[in-house]
Amino acid sequence: MAQKRWSPLGDRSGVRTPPLRPGGYDPADYAEYVVRSAGELEVSPLLVMTVLHNEAYKPHHPLLERLWQWWKPGAAFGVANMHRATFEEVRRTHGLSERWQDLRDDPAFAVHAAALHLRDLDRGLPGRHVRRYTRDELLALGYNAGERNMRAFARGVPPGPMARSYLRRYRTYRSRAARILADCGGPRDAGLG
Repeated sequence: MAQKRWSPLGDRSGVRTPPLRPGGYDPADYAEYVVRSAGELEVSPLLVMTVLHNEAYKPHHPLLERLWQWWKPGAAFGVANMHRATFEEVRRTHGLSERWQDLRDDPAFAVHAAALHLRDLDRGLPGRHVRRYTRDELLALGYNAGERNMRAFARGVPPGPMARSYLRRYRTYRSRAARILADCGGPRDAGLG
């Protein structure tokens, strides 16, 4: 399969690099790219934006990520905090020519890769699942804990403490993500339910 370059969603020259100071990163800066990627891929923009908020616990500046990788080579990259193995699977599945390291330097691409991964997770999620979780909650858990764990949670296996913490934060950030999407004029939710 020939590698293809990710097609930019309009002009990306205005994409801001996350600030160097740890407390200055705001996922809202990427709402336009969330709406565009989610719309193109038929993924819930609310899901993508809420996942970005959940993954905002560390600074995402490219310089800091380079330093962090030197200390911890398996660290996750980009504003969506994607691990290398996950990215490589997305890259192979979708024939992307970008490299894992490109996630740290290109926030719009990092958002797009996260949306691709969430779409792939959605395809692997059974149509019927336990009622205690919404489909988006299961997809967010899959983003955090992996597809196999997501399917186990869908069958009723209780998540461990880290996944429960991720789900609590996801539920907390969901209303903020919805406000951000409404403020940028995008749909509050489209695609997946």
